[in-house]
Amino acid sequence: MLKNKDVSKVREFAIDHSEKDDIHGFLHVGRVLNLCLQLGKQLNANLMILEIAALLHDIGRKIKHKKTYSKNHAEVSADMAFEFLDSCDFKLSQEDFDNIIHCIRSHSFSNNTNPQTIEAKILSDADKLDALGAIGLYRTIGFTVKNKGNIDDIIKHLEEKIIKLKDKLFLDISKEIAEKRQKIILDFYKEIKFEI
Repeated sequence: MLKNKDVSKVREFAIDHSEKDDIHGFLHVGRVLNLCLQLGKQLNANLMILEIAALLHDIGRKIKHKKTYSKNHAEVSADMAFEFLDSCDFKLSQEDFDNIIHCIRSHSFSNNTNPQTIEAKILSDADKLDALGAIGLYRTIGFTVKNKGNIDDIIKHLEEKIIKLKDKLFLDISKEIAEKRQKIILDFYKEIKFEI
């Protein structure tokens, strides 16, 4: 089991390697972490694995944007997390270490790696849930504008990814949470299509 100082070290590393925006920055990481812990308690998952994996799940985004990578951000994040955790003097079993890396690698919608453990499924679902609802809508619009997109690009992003997220969830409890959040997305989508 990690000590509080060890978790603080992971948190500091995550903050230092997070994007500085509302889209995939540390506020997103914090929401995903909170949801992971909430779901993890209900599903008797390993909360230590969830905390570390959630904190580190997007650390590769900042580097991926600075350099040209062919890898998905989840792969870059998993590689970085492996190097960071391997360099620390944490008391992690090999099984826990491997599970943390698997959680990070398999959390992404667009990375074709299916989560195999309960912790990996929780992280994957929590990350997707943060792309739904009012926050998800804000993030979708912000992401599109940040990338010089327009209203047509927002609609395309909703159609090609966001609206499909609910069907990509692994856990029944996540699907229940997604119901209300999905309605917000669909109401906006229908209204914006009507208004334009």
